[in-house]
Amino acid sequence: MSQEIELIRQGLKTPRAAAIAGIIFSVLLITSQLLVRSSIPANPLGPATEVVSHSRAISRALNLMPFAGIAFLWFVGVVRDRIGMLEDRFFATVFLGSGLLYIAMIFASAGLAGGLIRVLSSGSDNLVRSDTYALGRAEIYQIMNIYAIKMAGVFMISTSTIALRTRFMPRWTVFLGYALALFLLLSVGIIGWTPMVFPLWVFLISMCILIENFRGQLEPTKTVTVQRGGNGG
Repeated sequence: MSQEIELIRQGLKTPRAAAIAGIIFSVLLITSQLLVRSSIPANPLGPATEVVSHSRAISRALNLMPFAGIAFLWFVGVVRDRIGMLEDRFFATVFLGSGLLYIAMIFASAGLAGGLIRVLSSGSDNLVRSDTYALGRAEIYQIMNIYAIKMAGVFMISTSTIALRTRFMPRWTVFLGYALALFLLLSVGIIGWTPMVFPLWVFLISMCILIENFRGQLEPTKTVTVQRGGNGG
């Protein structure tokens, strides 16, 4: 009986790790995006003075990005381990590829933003006069709000499809993931708060996985207690 309980506990470690990693990623990315959006407007053609005056807040937001990316990679790895032998090669490839591309684009946009902040903070006006600043902000906007968002939508579709087949997430979260993914794919960067959809969705499914994990941990304990009581009688 002790060996059976130990195997159950080992099986519960994987979804718990995925949930914790997903929550960390969501909190860090949402915090970073809120700091950036509260500091500068979403308009990529805004004046450079707005960025310089909030350079410290923006730098703090950008410093959170690497840790958010690490947590997301951990989330992806643990989810794949959770699926195990039930993993479909096609959807697993799309799942992993879209996740890696999303993080790569997030890092690329953060790196461009960090470079602009550093040059602007040095007091050089050549960046603004040569229109390089406007080009840089436009590139950051395109990478973050167009391409990264589309990869996030593909990641949500592949994750929801895998969850529908393996049932490692509640069924209602699967259909919600399809709906939100369709919104991201068709939004074309029109709504300024669209990038917040993906981390909020990851936070939601992570909480669902964590709750299911605790429920599964309690049920074996109750079963063992009943069996012990029955044997004693």
